[in-house]
Amino acid sequence: MTDERERDTRARIRLDQPRPARRKILPDYDPEAFGRLSERIARFLGTGRFIVWMTVIIIAWVAWNVFAPPSLRFDTYPFIFLTLMLSLQASYAAPLILLAQNRQDDRDRVNLEQDRKQNERSIADTEYLSREVAALRIGLGEVATRDWIRSELQDLLKELEEQQRTAVFPVENERRRDVDDR
Repeated sequence: MTDERERDTRARIRLDQPRPARRKILPDYDPEAFGRLSERIARFLGTGRFIVWMTVIIIAWVAWNVFAPPSLRFDTYPFIFLTLMLSLQASYAAPLILLAQNRQDDRDRVNLEQDRKQNERSIADTEYLSREVAALRIGLGEVATRDWIRSELQDLLKELEEQQRTAVFPVENERRRDVDDR
């Protein structure tokens, strides 16, 4: 009975208090710093400079182990140690390149999402402006424009000129009547 109470009390205490820090087996590292390093390495591995240096090193390795005195050779003809070094380099290069590609994919995904949101905003703005232009056109249909006023004034001017002409020069039929009346 007392054992059960002690277990219950310990359980409550553990829930009330933060857990003690666990001992870490692996060393701490900054994943961003490691990612940046892997991108730099992947960028270097994808250059012509790396191919040239790798070719120079391999040629020097083979030349040393073929032409050097036998006592100074460290990797004889089948060049097993060279093969091991190249395999080791490839086994590290491949994951580093994949890590750099994954980071680039993540950046591309974020940029794509930002571009998509910007496009949505641009489309919404364009649709809004289209509606505003349509409303202005409808509103302008009811407003007198400069060209319309000019044409109306010209029509009125023509009418006034005709009225003045008819007042000064009566129509010939009307003249005859006046003459006939006298």
